Parts: sequence; structure tokens; C-alpha cells
Amino acid sequence: MSTQLHITNGDFLTQRLKSLDLKGDIITWREMLCEGKTLTAVGSESFWKARFEFLNKAYKISKTSFIEQTLKEYRSLCSHKQQDQIILWFDYDLFCQINMLAVISWLKTHRRHAEISLVSPVSVKEGETPKSLSEMEDHELLSIYGLRKTLTQDDIEYADYIWQLYCSNNPIRLENVGDFQNYQFDNLANAIAAHLKRFPSIRNGLNEVENQVLRVALEHHPDSKKELLSLILKNQGLYGFGDTQYERVLTKIKPLFSSFSPVVLSPDGLGIFKGKTNYYSAIKENDEYLGGALKYNFLYNSSTDRILKL
Repeated sequence: MSTQLHITNGDFLTQRLKSLDLKGDIITWREMLCEGKTLTAVGSESFWKARFEFLNKAYKISKTSFIEQTLKEYRSLCSHKQQDQIILWFDYDLFCQINMLAVISWLKTHRRHAEISLVSPVSVKEGETPKSLSEMEDHELLSIYGLRKTLTQDDIEYADYIWQLYCSNNPIRLENVGDFQNYQFDNLANAIAAHLKRFPSIRNGLNEVENQVLRVALEHHPDSKKELLSLILKNQGLYGFGDTQYERVLTKIKPLFSSFSPVVLSPDGLGIFKGKTNYYSAIKENDEYLGGALKYNFLYNSSTDRILKL
């Protein structure tokens, strides 16, 4: 008799799945590997050390909280050794896709004989953004659970390969990957394209995420920072970030605003958004990582969609 283990992308989905009464245990993957330094050996001591250092510095996550929230759940995953079917529940956005790659890389090493399947949202119409898992009704979750894809060994090797590239010190290697369509990861190509746009642009030194914050502020004229954050979350495209992540972005580009009540860009902010001046030297941080690469060692050329090394 086969036994199942479900790995989800967050606590909200875990609670939803519990209410659906699916067979098997459920583990929540509580990480945000789309931000900060990552190492290839998922779950190693050096991996968790690097993650804690980033989360502590960027988000003031305490060691106690990190152990309670993340490491305890990871240790629970390690102790689940008997299940021969592992079902992954990960969304289409960058946040979830990077976590998914890391989990598959870990499973490749530590659960090599288990059958791994992937439950993921798909677009109903070409070009449309799919519904996220947490937005789905119970019957929709059960429907896509029934349509889950069993990953082949080639799929697993490929996910591990993309994870290795994400953790490498040069994103140009990731940019040159062009065979996503040959594997069962419908949302990975778009997520990786969104990731590459997080390097600072040649045009004004801000990346796509930071430029989008300014764009939303200009186009929607929010009355408060709270309204601005709400609008950003609704208009963020494929990133899947939470409000704490955007709070951090706003802190970094705060000098580009003259007011947050109502939200108004400063003259400098307006000039930078229009590409008249460049903010690279002001925003540059020498120790900010995206995966294994230093964010400010590379520039994104939006006119060619190519990365350049500085």
C-alpha cells in the first residue's frame, strides 16, 4: 500500500489541504529562497547558516523564530522517510518556483526512490495568469490534484540543474537556458525570466520590481503607504512577494518619494523613473545576493532582455 507526503508552499494552503481530508501527512516549506544568498546543498549546515544570516539582517528574524518556523518543519520533513509518493503543491510565481526547485533538489539527494508529483496551477486561456492555489475553491484544488504530473527522472535532474544555476555566481548561465518546454514545469520559464529582471537595469539602475513600485505610485495616486502596498501586491505580475518584501523595497527607494500621505514621487524619483538620471550608485549594496549572484555585479538590458556582467 502506497503512502503519501504532501509538501506545500505555505501555511494557508496547508490548512486548506487538511480541510480536504487528503491521505497522507502535510509538511509546509517555510522559506523564501527567491531572496538572499542560496547554496546548492539544500538543508546542509552551511545552507541554513547563510539563510539565517540573510533573514536576520533583512527581516530581523530571530534565531528562535527561525528554528521554530523553518528548521522544525524542515526536520519534520527529514523524519518522513517512509512515504513512497511525495506530492508538491507550488504556485506559478517566482517565490514558489524557486522554493520548488530547492525542494526537488533536496528530494533528488535524500528521497531518490520516491515517486514525486507536482500539483500546479495552469492558465485556462493562453496568456492569462492562472489562479493561485490559495485562491482556488475546494473542488478546484481537488481537480488539479487529480491532474498532478508525475515527474520523470529527467524532470528531477533538470530541476536540480536549474537550482544549481540559480545558486551559481553568474546569472548569464541561467539566462542561456532555452529548453524549459522539454520538461514538465509549465511555469518555470516565466519565473526565471522574472528573476533575471531583478538585476538593476541599465536604463536607471532600478530593477523591474523597484520600477514597478514607482509605476504604481505614478499611475494610481494612492492616498497612503498602506494603499500603495495593496496596489503593488495586486499589480506585481509573476513575483508572488508578500507585503514584508515590498516594505523592504520601499525602504530602499524611500528617497525617491517626497510623501507617503498622499504618495508622491520626489523630483529625483520622477527623473529616475523616466530614465533621465541613474540611481545605481545610490542604491548599490556590495553584499546583496539573488541566489548565488551578487545583485549589483550585473546589469539587465531591457531593450535586449540580456544580462551584462560589470
